[in-house]
Amino acid sequence: MIDVQKLTSQDAEQATVVYAVGDIHGRADLLDKMETLIAEDIARRRSTHPLICYLGDYIDRGPQSAQVIDRLCGPFRDGIPRVFLKGNHEDRMIDFLREPKENGPSWIKFGGMEALESYGIIVPETLEDRHWPQLRDALASALPVEHHDFLRALRLGFMWRDYLLVHAGLDPERPPAAQSPHDLMWIREPFLSSEKVWGFKVVHGHVISDEPVFRNNRIGIDTGAYQSGRLTCLVIAEDSTVVLQTKPS
Repeated sequence: MIDVQKLTSQDAEQATVVYAVGDIHGRADLLDKMETLIAEDIARRRSTHPLICYLGDYIDRGPQSAQVIDRLCGPFRDGIPRVFLKGNHEDRMIDFLREPKENGPSWIKFGGMEALESYGIIVPETLEDRHWPQLRDALASALPVEHHDFLRALRLGFMWRDYLLVHAGLDPERPPAAQSPHDLMWIREPFLSSEKVWGFKVVHGHVISDEPVFRNNRIGIDTGAYQSGRLTCLVIAEDSTVVLQTKPS
């Protein structure tokens, strides 16, 4: 279990505005556009201590998983601190690297094929049990050391003032101090329909909606970037929230 109210850092104490970036899913082109939008917003606000938090699901579905992780590995020359959260798709890739036969079929079905192909790995049209260890070994070899380190260092959440940023959500049946790491990355219901007052607002991705979803206890910002072309960022300032969004081609 994990106490989500302890998911903070020295960067959180200093930050005056937080940029929460939703699910990227292999769209390096949209990530580049969003980085530009964020830089323009920071310049416009003249923010003294901005921080960027990416909510996870960097890989799968879109065509550029490897390129997205390569971008996020840095280095960034703007000096802005960045926090990288772990999504369920990164969780599944890590599981695949550990137990390929058990996790390969479900990962491939939900975007793993595109991720493997982005690393230059050819996936057979018909997959048999013998293929899973071969694909795992190919991926492990293709992943640069920096990508391995990036995946190992991903965080489960980030608390800033009255906001908790996670990939998926929280279990309303459990107190904040007893949350499951799996739920932070994977939960849908009963979180989505819950009206529980947490004492903070949860900012999350994971569940696609046409537009950002604003509720009394949560804000969902996964707008299906890999298919819609609209990557969403929630700007959380001291006295307001604003949405930045890329435009479909």
